[in-house]
Order: sequence, then C-alpha cells, then structure tokens
Amino acid sequence: MKEQHNHNNVVYNKPIVIGIILNVAFIAIEIFYGLISNSVALISDAGHNFSDVISLILALIAAMLIKKKSTEKFTYGYKKGSILIALINSILLLVALGVIIWESVHRFYNPVQIDGMTVISVAFIGILINGFTAYLFIKDKEKDLNLKSAFLHMLTDALVSAGVVVSGIFITIYKFYWLDPLVSLMIVGVIFTMTYKLLKETIRLSIDAVPENIDIKSVFDYLMSIEGVKEIHDLHIWSLSTSQVALTVHIVVKSDYIFDNDVLNNINITLNDKFEISHSTIQIEYVEKSDLCITC
Repeated sequence: MKEQHNHNNVVYNKPIVIGIILNVAFIAIEIFYGLISNSVALISDAGHNFSDVISLILALIAAMLIKKKSTEKFTYGYKKGSILIALINSILLLVALGVIIWESVHRFYNPVQIDGMTVISVAFIGILINGFTAYLFIKDKEKDLNLKSAFLHMLTDALVSAGVVVSGIFITIYKFYWLDPLVSLMIVGVIFTMTYKLLKETIRLSIDAVPENIDIKSVFDYLMSIEGVKEIHDLHIWSLSTSQVALTVHIVVKSDYIFDNDVLNNINITLNDKFEISHSTIQIEYVEKSDLCITC
C-alpha cells in the first residue's frame, strides 16, 4: 500500500488579519455615519460587514486548524474543522440577511429623510476597502474554500458599496428615499446567491462528497490508463479540509507486472499536479496474488 501526503497547505494568515482590521474600522465608520444620515443601507451594510469580520476570523481559525498536527484520537488532525467553519459562515450570512430584510421592509413603510452625500462618501470608502481586501485573496481563492468565501464576501461588498453610491446620488438629486431600502434588498439578493452556493458546497464536503472541481471519471480513466493496470475498485475521493483532497483506491495489476516505488510515486505526483489530490492511498492487488500488496 502506498500513502502519499502533500503538505503544501494553503494558509495565508496575513491577508486575513489585514482584512479583519480594515473591515472593523469600516464598520465603525458605517455605523457612525449611518446613524447620522438615517441610512438603513449603510447600517445594513455595516451589519453584513460585521458578518464578514466573523467570517474572516473563522477563516483564520480554520487556517490554524489545518496546520495542527494529528493525534492518536484525531488521526487526520483537525483539518475537517475548516469545512465545519465554512458551513457556520454560510449560516451566519443567512441570519444576517434575515435582519437586513426585516429592517428594509420596515423602511419601505416608514421612509425617513437621508443625507445622500454622507451615504455616497462612506460607500465610496467601502469600495476602496472591500476592493483592496478582495485583491488580497484573488491569487489563492481557488485553492481553499474559506479563502474563496472571503474573496467573494469582499468582492460582493465592493459591488454593493458601488450600488449604494448610485442610490446616494439619486437620493441627493431627486430625494428618492425609497431607493435606500431597495438597495438593501438588492444587497440581500446578491449575497444570498453567493451564500447559497457556498452553503451547498460546504454541505457536500461535510458529508464527504467528491469536490466539485474534481471529475472522478477523469481520475478513474487516468488510473486505468496506467501500464499494467487491469481493474480498479473502491475508488473514493473526498475533502480532508477546505484545501486538501484525499483519495483511496484498490488497483488490480497483471501478475507479470510489478509496481515499484517509482511507479507509485509518479501516480501520486500526477494525482496531485493534475487533479489537486494531495493525500492519496493506493493499494495494489495482483490478479493471481490478491493477498499481496506493496507497502512503501
């Protein structure tokens, strides 16, 4: 049996910490000026940004869990906790959306005068802060579900802030105060779409489904194409964490063909490079010697 580990974990704590600091500062600005200007769009966006901070903090915890070593009780370490954290993030977002909807609907029936210029100024700051924070995660967003979540949160917030700027302009010129809660509901729609996809994927990963970025048929075809392979069974692919994928498989080999360490190492390298499967366990079975396997 051959087991391969690739410990190139995607852990970038510095961008997460920077994102937390910037968003905490921006939340304080949004709440202060949201109260002064009577803007529910700013206050609701501050609430969402708070959920972003919680999300970033949880992502930081997830990064730490991935790095923790395995123990006798937790032989895979605490990597799976990163998936649980992604699931918690999704649920927190849904709760935040419910609060925004409630306040926005209330404002439709009870409109208040809003200082449009204040809304524009603060929202423009939001574009800069959220856009920069999103940029910090753009390089590695496809390598870890929590990093991807952070990127989507920040990018969405930057776009939402742009929408708030537009509404502030119309409020200033035409006194369309109803645009403020309308933009809040549009924020909800954008965020819900993103959150639903994240929730769906985290639920799948939490029950050990094949990650969406991996085509199991392609993996099967690759293994079958290896010289000497006669049959494959018990092929399983699942996520150990939000950035690590595991594979176990039994490979039936022709009796006159020997799978040495070089062959097995090449298989593991290809699985990692081509399919991003970093933790593979391969058991070799010979057609006429089914009780024999190579351990290395």
